[in-house]
Amino acid sequence: MQTPAIISFRNFPRSDAVASRIEEKIRKLEQYYDRIISCRVVVQAPHRHNTKGKLYQVHIHLGLPGDDIVVGKDSAKDHSHEDVYIAVRDSFEALRRQLKKHVRQIRNRHVMSAPDPVYGT
Repeated sequence: MQTPAIISFRNFPRSDAVASRIEEKIRKLEQYYDRIISCRVVVQAPHRHNTKGKLYQVHIHLGLPGDDIVVGKDSAKDHSHEDVYIAVRDSFEALRRQLKKHVRQIRNRHVMSAPDPVYGT
């Protein structure tokens, strides 16, 4: 990655363990696409319910050459996101799927635009 990842925590104190897990997930993304320019991650605990606990939300903005991928996992109905690690995992899994789709589209564009070696077109 060209710039260091920016990891922010909102509505709860910074956790080095969560930040470390996020950095690990970002490194794994680079296995799929090594031209990542930037990554900004915001982990927030927006709501406090007496019976439901905190439902964490993870928003990720991944900067790529000529494009960006943004994931904002809405955990309002997903009670598994009471665990911040599960919220991080789910958001990065959604980001990974979108990144793989982006890479496939890039490869398809290059294949379609490449000249035919037999006909030269």
